[in-house]
Amino acid sequence: MGIFRKKGYVRSESEPTLYVKKEGNDFIIFCLYVDDIIYTSSSTFLVDKFKSQMMNEFEMSNMGLLHYFLGLEVHQAEDGIFISQRKYTNDLLSKFGMLNCKSATTPMNINEKLQQEDKGEMENAKRFRNLVGGLIYLTHTRPDIAFPVSVISRFMQQPSTVHYGAAKRVLRYIAGTLEYGIWYSKTSNFRLCGFTDSDWASSLDDR
Repeated sequence: MGIFRKKGYVRSESEPTLYVKKEGNDFIIFCLYVDDIIYTSSSTFLVDKFKSQMMNEFEMSNMGLLHYFLGLEVHQAEDGIFISQRKYTNDLLSKFGMLNCKSATTPMNINEKLQQEDKGEMENAKRFRNLVGGLIYLTHTRPDIAFPVSVISRFMQQPSTVHYGAAKRVLRYIAGTLEYGIWYSKTSNFRLCGFTDSDWASSLDDR
């Protein structure tokens, strides 16, 4: 939005709802979604300045510390921040009739190899896509299901009963791990590390 650019906020190229502004060694970041704004900063001065600017430009109110946003539940403490999606998970389980299901200890069967042509009967593709889409959104706070969800998402065009069974196993796993989420601990020596396993040879469809 033009008003933000005029005040020196830079819009992210990869996430259009995210804006950043730097002043010296300090910064402020905010995310805009419809009529909601969440923000964080390394400086209380920038926070106060931002709140003043927004209240002068728009008719809005300050709701205080963030507790809930787009299905994300946020608990802020002195030693860190915990983000989870317990309510969203319960709603997802209820939507697909898995609220009282028997839980699974792992999100995938060990050594399971899914493939496009598995001779299984075709499932309702729309319902399967709804399920996978719901699981994809859940990976925001559940990186432990990111891999199995990425695997089952390969079969959204022509899902079989085998693919749907694999997706339901992910639901059974999250049913037993409702309390899981991401804990961001307070630290002065932060280092971000990433890992990947590009084992394309294990794909039975195209290697």
